Amino acid sequence: MSHFTRRSRIFITCNKRLSPFLKMEVEALGYTVKDVLSTGLFMEGTLADCIRLNLNLRTASQVMYSLKRFACFDPDGLYRSAREVDWEKVIPADGYFSVSSNVYHETIRTDMFANVRIKDAIVDVLREKTGKRPDSGPLLDNTVIYLFWKNDQAELFIDSSGETLAKHGYRKIPGKAPMLEALAAANLLATNWNRQSPMINPMCGSGTLAIEAALLATSRMPGLLRNNYAFMHIHGYDHTLYEKEMALLRAKVREVPGLKIYASDISADAINVSKINAGMAGVENYIEYFQGDFAEAPFPEEGGGIVIINPEYGERLGEEAELEETYKRIGDFMKKRCRGYTGYVFTGNLELAKKIGLKASRRIEFFNGKIDCRLLEYELYSGTKRTSV
Repeated sequence: MSHFTRRSRIFITCNKRLSPFLKMEVEALGYTVKDVLSTGLFMEGTLADCIRLNLNLRTASQVMYSLKRFACFDPDGLYRSAREVDWEKVIPADGYFSVSSNVYHETIRTDMFANVRIKDAIVDVLREKTGKRPDSGPLLDNTVIYLFWKNDQAELFIDSSGETLAKHGYRKIPGKAPMLEALAAANLLATNWNRQSPMINPMCGSGTLAIEAALLATSRMPGLLRNNYAFMHIHGYDHTLYEKEMALLRAKVREVPGLKIYASDISADAINVSKINAGMAGVENYIEYFQGDFAEAPFPEEGGGIVIINPEYGERLGEEAELEETYKRIGDFMKKRCRGYTGYVFTGNLELAKKIGLKASRRIEFFNGKIDCRLLEYELYSGTKRTSV
């Protein structure tokens, strides 16, 4: 039976703390989530389901299809168990494959050694059954096999994604300290934005939040921006399955008359980079740019939408003392110009956030890389009083 029709365990990975939003996305596609972890979730399905998941998920990193679960006590046992997989039904004999892994076992000092044992098993099986040896190496643009081994339990997967899904493919020029696309999408999913009212994005940088907002509002899925996945290089792959899903993606796209996303930055270079990235994403017509101080940026002041800011927070780009005035100005800006909006500030520095001087109604936990962050929500009623965070 082909893996494209055989049901198995599917593990969808994501960056830490994005799993609640990933679960929301997976369930919206009609799937049942079996278990949720801090860095992903489990469900069941076929490799054909993996095609759909890869094309539609904004907050995921990899979509893994399970081949075999087994007890494993040492590298020789890993090799023997890997040899029991029918690799000729997974990897084309004249293809190319790579192996990646996460290993937590006392017998393994480096993941590379475990990867080599898996590669040896695959090559030996294919040579015996087909008389051919596929090429192998580090590239993730072809067939990818993934090993997870912790304590005495191991599992082999087909990584159906290859290159990470967390990068959505439009950001050809990243800019300084850019927010990962999957993280930006999760931030927007955490807000109360109705995807029709104005979205204000001061300090837009390379434009990731503004672009992800436009993609979200118009139902443009990440699969529209990418044309190669690891599932395309699995034995038995039928390109018509992919074309069918792509047709569904194109049919989902909707125009939103009157939608306006307002992005501003003091840097002319940042504005130019954001415009280029928005053009690559196909949403440049939805974003209105302003180059200058964020407090002077034009936008509708009747409220009803969201204001979302991702300022520096003293970890990578600026010193904390120099940013105190910036955070105070953000609070003043929200208080004076953003009444009727819901305000959001994404920061990895809660001491600096106190300088905003507004009381957060919600604090949503995220990580930006290894930095513990919060998305702070502010209800900007008319006449909001200044209080501590």
